[in-house]
Amino acid sequence: MALEDAKTQIDQAFTRTDLRGLTFENAFGGAPSFLRRKYTKDLTGVDLAITGVPFDQAVTNRTGTRLGPRAIREASTLQPYDPPYGWGFDPLSEFAVVDYGDLAFDYAKVSEFPETLTKHIAGILDQGVGTVTLGGDHYISFPILRAYAEKFGKPLSLLHFDAHSDTWIDDDFDRIDHGTMFYKAIKLGLIDPATSVQVGIRTHNDDTMGMNIIDAREVHETGPAAVAQKIKSILGDRPTYVSFDIDCLDPAFAPGTGTPVWGGLTTGQAAIILRDIAGINMLGGDIVEVSPPFDTTGATAVAGAHVAMELICLWAWTRRGKV
Repeated sequence: MALEDAKTQIDQAFTRTDLRGLTFENAFGGAPSFLRRKYTKDLTGVDLAITGVPFDQAVTNRTGTRLGPRAIREASTLQPYDPPYGWGFDPLSEFAVVDYGDLAFDYAKVSEFPETLTKHIAGILDQGVGTVTLGGDHYISFPILRAYAEKFGKPLSLLHFDAHSDTWIDDDFDRIDHGTMFYKAIKLGLIDPATSVQVGIRTHNDDTMGMNIIDAREVHETGPAAVAQKIKSILGDRPTYVSFDIDCLDPAFAPGTGTPVWGGLTTGQAAIILRDIAGINMLGGDIVEVSPPFDTTGATAVAGAHVAMELICLWAWTRRGKV
């Protein structure tokens, strides 16, 4: 949409007819859909759906991530005016990206939540559309992985950015816990630890479950460009799901999260890694654990919105010219 047309366009989250293209609209007005994409449940002609999961009932510490999708959307309204820096292409112009809205679920029936989310994502994937999900606490990755494994076959590879391994032992598969879901995913064969990578880890866990770990110190000492190349060498061209917990970043850059840990990545390091792993076979991804109540500046949500854009770019990179 041309800049001169912006004067006559309002609430493009509802009024835009072309699903492709940058958006020119006052950042401080209108409905804050993600990147000003169109809000729609109609996936006809859509390539990628952004969906929110405002769930935080699996946390071990501070709640608040149920407000993450809303905050990330609002922060993203600062971004859709220019192509993303450093990528050399504009995924919003080359692909039809929409905001599919949030998952609807009964907050009082927590036991039903996992299956509800799996069906939600499966319904999108079954229409040939990819997903980038805005969380929500990190447990949401587990039901999403189920949907991806059912669609694309298991095991998948996982690229996981986090301060915590989230593989603590928990053989009670009825428990809903944001610190044990990748243990369960490995046990169920949803992901292959030998071809998966965890980046930014800086909390102790006796059993790594065979995951390839690039801890925060290695990122600081070897540098983000070297880390990106190491990630690519491990993942190869295997189908990969990317999950980015915002607490991978140091609390100086992302204080708004439930379980902050010092010594984390800078936003600059994360940006370099995400851009330099272009070419991985990313099927889908999520950004989780943004908790707005613990960050009055909004910086955490801004970081989350940028991560989500980088995930869109990673998803789009290998699909350019194929749609």
